[in-house]
Amino acid sequence: MKKILFIFLLYPLFLSSAYARDTIENYSVSDTLALEQSKNILGDDISFYFGKQEHPPVIKSFVEFRTNNKTNAFNKTDKEACQWVFLSAMKALRNKAISQGGNAVINIKSNYRDNLTVSNTTFQCGAGAIIAGVALVGDVVTLNKTAVDNTEIDDYTFE
Repeated sequence: MKKILFIFLLYPLFLSSAYARDTIENYSVSDTLALEQSKNILGDDISFYFGKQEHPPVIKSFVEFRTNNKTNAFNKTDKEACQWVFLSAMKALRNKAISQGGNAVINIKSNYRDNLTVSNTTFQCGAGAIIAGVALVGDVVTLNKTAVDNTEIDDYTFE
């Protein structure tokens, strides 16, 4: 009886350590945006510029917007869960741009656990046994897309 009581009392400790995993990884923005469901989720009306990517001139700035999205990671690989929650965070940025009257989100950075990370090519995601999360920060703006000079600008639109 004492053994059963002992196991019963320690079981929550074993469970909490098993679910406490929080692996923070970087994943490719372009690989995720190339997924088939990306175009359906994000459409092509808003342009996204990560890190310090060059973009057309800003006509109007609206607001810095922050996301903090989570998704169910159960029975998914970390990459699958992180790509899905990234698209959810990107959708939140898109919806904010539309609601503000903007046509782009620039200076997009990862902000997982308030650790601001600037990258033109990757985003950060924290994945555990049950939940994965992505936090992004970006500036909602209207860009003058007709004033683009001859330099190549790498934005993430689906045009």
